[in-house]
Amino acid sequence: MKLSGILFSILFLLTQITIAQNRYTVSGNVVDVNRQPVAVYARLLSLPDSALLQGAPFEDGRITFTGIDRAQVALRLSSIGLSDTLILINANGRTQIDLGTILMHEHVQALADVTVRGQAPLVRQGTNGTTEIQVTGSILAGSISATELLGRSPGIIFAEGRAGVAGRGEALIFLNGQAITYEQMAAIPVSRIARVEVIPNPSARYDAEGKAVINIVTKSLSEGGMTGSVTQQYAYTRFAGGELNTLADAQYTHNRLSLQANYALQTGNSREVLHTTRTRPSPTDFLHSDLTTDWQRKMRNYSNFGAGAQWNLNTNSYISLSYKGNLYSLGGSQNSSNALTDKSGSSFYESRIAKDEERWNHAVTLNFQQALDTLGSALFVGTQYARFTTDQHDRIAETSVAGDSTSLRNLLNDVLIRIQISSSQFDYTKAFRNGHKLETGAKFSYADNGSGTDFLVSAGDSPFQPDPTLSSNFRYREKVPAAHVNYQGNLEGNVRFGAGLRGEYTTYSLNTTARGGQVIGDRYFNVFPNLFVSKNYANGLQSRISYISKITRPRYQALNPFVIYQDPFTTIEGNPNMQPEKIHTFETGLQYKQLDVRAGYTYTKDKISGAALRGGSPNSYILKGINLAKEHLFFLTASATFNIAWWSTTNTFTVSRNKLIDNEYGFEILKPKPQLYAYSNNTFDVNHLFKIQLMAWYLSERSQGLYNDFSRSTVTVGVEKDFWKNALKIRLTANDIFHQSHVHGKYSVGQTNIYYHRTYSTAFFGISAVYQFGRAGKIAFNSRSTGETEQNRAR
Repeated sequence: MKLSGILFSILFLLTQITIAQNRYTVSGNVVDVNRQPVAVYARLLSLPDSALLQGAPFEDGRITFTGIDRAQVALRLSSIGLSDTLILINANGRTQIDLGTILMHEHVQALADVTVRGQAPLVRQGTNGTTEIQVTGSILAGSISATELLGRSPGIIFAEGRAGVAGRGEALIFLNGQAITYEQMAAIPVSRIARVEVIPNPSARYDAEGKAVINIVTKSLSEGGMTGSVTQQYAYTRFAGGELNTLADAQYTHNRLSLQANYALQTGNSREVLHTTRTRPSPTDFLHSDLTTDWQRKMRNYSNFGAGAQWNLNTNSYISLSYKGNLYSLGGSQNSSNALTDKSGSSFYESRIAKDEERWNHAVTLNFQQALDTLGSALFVGTQYARFTTDQHDRIAETSVAGDSTSLRNLLNDVLIRIQISSSQFDYTKAFRNGHKLETGAKFSYADNGSGTDFLVSAGDSPFQPDPTLSSNFRYREKVPAAHVNYQGNLEGNVRFGAGLRGEYTTYSLNTTARGGQVIGDRYFNVFPNLFVSKNYANGLQSRISYISKITRPRYQALNPFVIYQDPFTTIEGNPNMQPEKIHTFETGLQYKQLDVRAGYTYTKDKISGAALRGGSPNSYILKGINLAKEHLFFLTASATFNIAWWSTTNTFTVSRNKLIDNEYGFEILKPKPQLYAYSNNTFDVNHLFKIQLMAWYLSERSQGLYNDFSRSTVTVGVEKDFWKNALKIRLTANDIFHQSHVHGKYSVGQTNIYYHRTYSTAFFGISAVYQFGRAGKIAFNSRSTGETEQNRAR
């Protein structure tokens, strides 16, 4: 028995060694026709029954499957907007099979005189919580602009003109992997956008700024010669009037040279109305202020333009030079009325500001990239210089009525702002055959922000005299060297992990003459770790958990105490004492096919917020940014996509509860109340003749502990039809039909009860025509910005 036991053990060991020797690993690098990495969902299937052996999403396009014991398998690759790719694999005794670079094509395939189109789902969930949103063929493609497109996308919420991710907060905007500004995003023709990637847990290679990343991915372009598109859009709303958008882009390639150019012109009208009441109920300090400000903006010339050239040194490296710029010439008026009642009686103040403002922004980017192998290893070096200029010459006519007395004043507000930003970046990526990847790099950025404000007052017919309380000079300089390291890989049992660390050392100095003058300087070092672990199961289920640490620095102009004048008792000013907010987020989630559920918690220290605080005179108020002590945020999100022959629907639900804590400003404490975010996007294919699309979202009322936000919603309907063999697309859109996307709420601070209600020109009817020329195929123009995080803070 003893000998037989030994023999059995030896036989069992030899069997296991043989089995282990027969197991092998498959890896590959998936790219689109632009040779850019593609986020894919990969399935390993047994043959001949096509049973699922392994399945997993790969956000960076680098696929790896280990422990395969079948001699012959099939690999199926799926990605939004691209045709499924099927690869047959024979082991032939190998233990490592590198498939090299795998090219995936667009989801349109011509067969003789028949064109076969696949209706991709609107949303696909990727690894580590990433969400891919399909634009082509959806109601999103009928948007007037890229900004409007994001506002219609699931899980993306706009607040004060900035895009954020539900349950997370403000996000950085990227285009094909490069960060861009909101002005540059306005120049992207919607017709060229293929999909949007929402990355709630960005790795350490991304700047520590921002609580999430939104990456806009454009369509593939031409193989040779020239391609391009021309888009004409018109929208009308009774609230604001008409708006006209013209967009054009062109690309040309010949041998190693690639050229691209784009131009966008926006003219017309936009409008925003803010109604605010401020009440101090105490009899000894009574005040009631009813203020309405009506911004009737005239877009005289909103132009965005760019050009670039790329030279491919060989098949593995390129050098590119690009320029991006924009001109915003703004006219129109700002009309304010303020009815005041206090212990001494009633008074009325009315003003009209004739707007005259021009903004010029320029950015030049130089890039070099070298692919080091077929696995995805690469070297990148880039540098960028940007300059922002704002010239503002506002003329203000003001009327004051107090009792039987009426007085007139004329005011001049001249503002000159100059911001210069430079940055350089070095990145190195090493990919290994086992699917592991190491990323490391360094970056240095410098910002110089200066401004001068001259405020002059003329009472009646008297000459203009400077007002030293409203005039000021400002200078802010900042240096941020940074370095990062990030490692991703696979473990046994279909477990994927990633860990990273980013360090940033910030030095700044601030000098202002406002309010008696101030000189502020500081330096600080922050470390931002991140970690994620995910596990894929044979039945297609994926579980994950992650942690990230981020920072949000105040925008440069939020630090500048120069005055934006509304009336004698209301101004908007920056706060030079604001501090960056520090964020820590934990998230866990489950994903099964097109169903995704996630939950998380975010802790924010020195939360950046804003409030109307009492000014120097009894009835005056200053609207400015402030730091609250902390914020606790819990969220739960579920998203599902379903498709049948004629109907595709995507639905997202998020429940969040956040509690803000104040230790300084005397806010009234409220009981926190959760908020529901519901989103539904539906496409109906009417007998393949045209499509009807319906999109709606709803944000319920919530209490954040200090602020109470009321509910808002929108409903949008669109119809689209293709002509001339799909070269021309006509879309009709009715946006925000019931005009319920107002931002309104209330809060109490420093014995003052404040109510606010903002109305935007979002309810419009629009028509757009998109004409595309050239042939679809392969071109790659690459330009990666290194300083857009800093540029976004210049707004």
